[in-house]
Amino acid sequence: MSIAEIHARLANTAMIYCIIMAVWGLWRFFRKQGISGGYFGAVVVAEILLAAQGLFGLILWFGAAAYRPGWVHWLYGIVLLMGAPVVYAYTKGRQDRPEMLLYSVAFIIMVALVLRAMVTAAPPV
Repeated sequence: MSIAEIHARLANTAMIYCIIMAVWGLWRFFRKQGISGGYFGAVVVAEILLAAQGLFGLILWFGAAAYRPGWVHWLYGIVLLMGAPVVYAYTKGRQDRPEMLLYSVAFIIMVALVLRAMVTAAPPV
């Protein structure tokens, strides 16, 4: 399996994982629950997944990649990596019900960003 294929599969995994996180967060929010330790752990796993995705992207960039996406692809990747930490900083680590909604919305936005990053990574036809 090539580095490019790993990078592409990690993108799919990140999109599915962000969907799961958004649905899980909305489920907890509508059940009037705050953020659990398990959810915070899953947020950390999301960050590790996105960091691995970025690492493989860097390997592709500095390697002999046939196609290098533009700056917008990099922008989406950086914003994705900053998503959960920004929400954590904004909420000051609180774990109440409103913060659960913020994480859910952040993961919905992250799904859109992963999709956009996938589109901007596609080589021109």
